[in-house]
Amino acid sequence: MAGIFLRTFDPKIGKHLLRDEGEVIVDEVPHHWCVYTVPVLEALAGVLLLVLTAAAPVDVAWLPFLLASGFFAHGGWKALVHHMDRFVITNMRVFRVRGVLSQKLATMPLGRILDITVEKPFLGRILNFGHFVFESAAQEQGLRDIRYVARPYERDLVIQRVVQRAGLRGPKVS
Repeated sequence: MAGIFLRTFDPKIGKHLLRDEGEVIVDEVPHHWCVYTVPVLEALAGVLLLVLTAAAPVDVAWLPFLLASGFFAHGGWKALVHHMDRFVITNMRVFRVRGVLSQKLATMPLGRILDITVEKPFLGRILNFGHFVFESAAQEQGLRDIRYVARPYERDLVIQRVVQRAGLRGPKVS
């Protein structure tokens, strides 16, 4: 059962690659684990409400049960939305795939990346996550802000190396 669920809700990054052109994934970036804290807290609230359901009088037990179901559904949906949102760095471009019921794909060739700003809020400095802000010639909105990136400085260096290897920045230093 879990295998069917995981296959159904896999972002399927490989189908977006230009394999005939030699495109390969350099890094696939899921969200940092901290984005799952609110869905987990909602699930815990649902468990507490289920315990309350067992202690409640029979004529009103439906209310905490209904609230628990709502917490489980909302938390599960939020976790699924985060799971299905992936940022991918390839040897030719960066792209983002997101969406659960419908899917959105935003792509930017490496040559269009003008600048990458890495923002690391205070909590991000503690937990090692940050946000990317891409500046490009086209200003594609789907790739402008990539939030909750784990190890953002390392991932920024990966992008810089890929851009350098592609010969899209100044000459290589020997």
